[in-house]
Amino acid sequence: MLMNRRTFSSALVAGAAASLIASRGMAAPSAPVKARNVVLVHGLFADGSCWSEVIGRLQAAGLNATSVQNPLTTLPEAVASAERVLARQDGPTVLVGHSFSGMIVTEAGMHPNVSSLVYVAARAPDAGEDYTALAKTFPTPPATAGIVFDGDEGRLSEAAFLRDFAGDLPEAKAKVLYAVQQPFHKALLTGKTMQAAWRSKPSFYAVSTEDRTINPDLERFMAKRMGARTIELKASHLSLISHPQEITRLVLEAAGHQA
Repeated sequence: MLMNRRTFSSALVAGAAASLIASRGMAAPSAPVKARNVVLVHGLFADGSCWSEVIGRLQAAGLNATSVQNPLTTLPEAVASAERVLARQDGPTVLVGHSFSGMIVTEAGMHPNVSSLVYVAARAPDAGEDYTALAKTFPTPPATAGIVFDGDEGRLSEAAFLRDFAGDLPEAKAKVLYAVQQPFHKALLTGKTMQAAWRSKPSFYAVSTEDRTINPDLERFMAKRMGARTIELKASHLSLISHPQEITRLVLEAAGHQA
């Protein structure tokens, strides 16, 4: 059976990842340093409250959790907002990112307070990598067609938000999340990470197998390339809300705590 162009491209990329891991001896991350601080960063079409279900569970486990209000303006400004919060942490800190904020985790994760990284259905570029070009080697997810712009500000249409972003949430809950989504600036999407913290720090990844915002196979590729400890959840892009217990367990593992 002949493969179509995109399937063939995806196979080439996956093969390249396997070769990279083998040639560089990249393996599953070693046991992380025990941490009591967690900093969480949100992505596009959301605000810091999207982490509420996870934050409550982390607090119940005795961890200090802080959600960054990502300005969604430019990548340097978004990274700076995370770095300011990281600088306030007392001791080792787990840095967690969802969706677009994987870009922020990858860059800001170099901060000396960061002991490990957690990616939740998130972008995980290499240093200087064109993430958009990488994503185009995989089939385009449906949510992309639902992005609408008002001048330089972008947001997700209500139909796309309910169907492609929050597809496994009750409609009433998804509509509340849609109402508080924070628009992003076009300039944000042009940024590239200059460093890749996952190359030097223990990394963890939660793949959403029903994701319609980032292709699940792209998520798997990025997780494998970084040698991350990986879990797969039958979830939409918003696994942090539909599966908060599983996400909390992964963060606790990254913090060196028993889940």
